[in-house]
Amino acid sequence: MRIAIATVQIPFIRGGAEAHAEGLKDALIAAGHEADIVTFPFNPVFPERIPDQMLAARLINLTEIHGQAIDLLIALKFPAYLIPHPNKVVWLLHQHRAAYDFWSYPFEDLDASPQGVVVREAIRRADQQLLEARAIFANSKTVANRLKHFCGIESTPLPHPPPGAEAFHCADAGDYFFFPSRLSASKRQSLVIEALAFTTQPVRVRFAGVADSPDYGKRLQKLVRRLDLESRVEWLGFLSEQEKREQYARAIAVLFPPVDEDYGYVTLEAMLSSKAVITCEDSGGPLEFVMPNRTGLVSEPSASALAQAMDTLWSDRELARQFGREGCSRYGQLGISWRNVVARLVA
Repeated sequence: MRIAIATVQIPFIRGGAEAHAEGLKDALIAAGHEADIVTFPFNPVFPERIPDQMLAARLINLTEIHGQAIDLLIALKFPAYLIPHPNKVVWLLHQHRAAYDFWSYPFEDLDASPQGVVVREAIRRADQQLLEARAIFANSKTVANRLKHFCGIESTPLPHPPPGAEAFHCADAGDYFFFPSRLSASKRQSLVIEALAFTTQPVRVRFAGVADSPDYGKRLQKLVRRLDLESRVEWLGFLSEQEKREQYARAIAVLFPPVDEDYGYVTLEAMLSSKAVITCEDSGGPLEFVMPNRTGLVSEPSASALAQAMDTLWSDRELARQFGREGCSRYGQLGISWRNVVARLVA
């Protein structure tokens, strides 16, 4: 089949969504299909213009290109999943969360806009058009539950492997916890920094990733200085995939305490690296994989509680190794594969 993958790109921002689309394209091609990614530019910074971008998506015609039919459209993100097609499957990474569970969150702008309520309602009405797809899958149980809760729409969770899953490995641990992620308020690097101030052990954390905005990166660094934690925090910035895998391999454990994460490659990458994961009770996607006190620790989303979890694995390295081994074993039992994903999407 000739398959188009419809997704969006916020200029100069790259994360799991982009890797997701690329992984799907590669898997479809490996399965014998012709596939390409159709990227729709999206800028959420000006909320009053979001309806225009929704309309633009509805006006795109991807039924054929130069007289050749596009047999299947697989749509991933808002507003690209609004593109019409007679044979459309939605594999939902997430909706525009500022119109749903992130409404009134401090790191979102929609509710602060004079037209915020109007735009929110337009987004919610438009999302009912997801039902025009012949099948709806979700990136995770967390995303499926949100879609059901807010829109009354059923979907099937369909997990997939992180990029380069076969290349992750474990090595002798160094003297640090690893937190790889875009520097973003929703990922809660600030919570980890605040927790460091409460630890009784000399916990050290290596953060990898680039800030969504320069201001947020500066705020994190200012917080580190204010709490006098410069000797215990290291900013690695952008890492290549190989460099990232090496940081995973030598970490004592992996920190990943985001706010209601959609899916999160970090958890799966940690499991593939035989590393324990420390996350929070409200972190969403990671909770689908972390088994408390078996493959990692799940704490309350407070600095003091997170500090206690960090102290536990810092002081008991054997426990951290045991959790990591169990996490790697659990990943193998889950049967997550691109072959399964392709079979479900094109059926």
